[in-house]
Amino acid sequence: MTEETNEAAVQASAEAPVFEHYRTPTKIYLISPLDVGGDFPERLDRALAAGTDKQHGAVAFQFRVKDLDEHAAARLAEPLQKICAARDVNFIINDSISLAKRLGADGVHLGQEDGDAREARDVLGRDAQIGITCHGSRHLAMEAGEAGADYVAFGAFHPTTTKQVEHMADPELLTWWQSYFEIPCVAIGGITPANAAPLVQAGADFLAVSGAIWNGDEVVNMQALIAAIRAA
Repeated sequence: MTEETNEAAVQASAEAPVFEHYRTPTKIYLISPLDVGGDFPERLDRALAAGTDKQHGAVAFQFRVKDLDEHAAARLAEPLQKICAARDVNFIINDSISLAKRLGADGVHLGQEDGDAREARDVLGRDAQIGITCHGSRHLAMEAGEAGADYVAFGAFHPTTTKQVEHMADPELLTWWQSYFEIPCVAIGGITPANAAPLVQAGADFLAVSGAIWNGDEVVNMQALIAAIRAA
C-alpha cells in the first residue's frame, strides 16, 4: 500500500461516521468482466482463493455478460457457477431473471429496467438473493426495500470504464442508508484499493469491483483490496 493510500485511510478513519447499530465487516462483491471465456475460469478460481478472508473476503460473484442469447450465456456461466459453489461464494446473475432460474443461481441483480424484486421473488423463490441498482437515489432504494430486495446498490462513486456511467453517488448516501435501514447496501463504480476507505467508513456493506481485480494480476489485486478494507 502506498504512502498516499495510508494517508487517505487515516483521514477517512478520522472523519468516519459512528453507527449506533452493529455493522458486519465490509466484504467484496466481485463482478465479472464481459469476456468470461478462455482462461477466465482459472482466473476466477485464483481470485476467489485469494479472497478467502473471514472478515473482508469475496462472498459474491456476479455473472455479467452482454449481447449473448440465454443458451450461450448459460454455457459460459456453468463452469463459473461450479467454481463459486466450491468456494462457498454466492453466484448472482446480472439482469436476467430467466437465466437465474435456469441455472438455479443464488440470486439475481436487476437494473431499473430489468424487472423488480417482487417479480424476481415470484420466479426465484424466497431463498434467492435479489439486488436492485438504485444509482444515487434514496427514493429508488426505499422502493426496492419495500418490494423485498435483499440488498440495494448505489453508484457510481468514481468514474469507471466497466460500463457507461449516467449517475454518480456521494458516500453520504451510504451513511444515510445505514442510519435508517437494515437491508445491506453495495457501493459500486470505479472502486480501487486507493479509494475504498471512504466508502467503507461511510457504511458500505459490500464493495462491488470488477476492473480493480481483473485489470492485472487478480491475486495481487484481491489481496490489495482486502488490505485496504482492513486498514479502513
